[in-house]
Amino acid sequence: MKTCPNCQSEVESNFNLCWKCNYSFTENEVVEIFEEQKKGSREIDCLRCRIPMKFTGNYDFYEGGLIQIIQNRESFDLYLCPKCGKVEFFSPM
Repeated sequence: MKTCPNCQSEVESNFNLCWKCNYSFTENEVVEIFEEQKKGSREIDCLRCRIPMKFTGNYDFYEGGLIQIIQNRESFDLYLCPKCGKVEFFSPM
């Protein structure tokens, strides 16, 4: 195990990236993963109205009993059409 110099989390010795803060041990800095795709940056048109949908946030859905909540969680980006109210869910990238 090694310690991240940025957030002091313990990191597996064979990992080159801190799981908590994205500190890169090879680049000696915090790196942003998937820089090209920011949250809510997709340009999605409503299939009904053909106008741009608005990103309204990231939503978590839980499945199962109390003990399984942590194991069975899915997260989706939610987009809303301002004209007709249609809602679309997309997997975050």
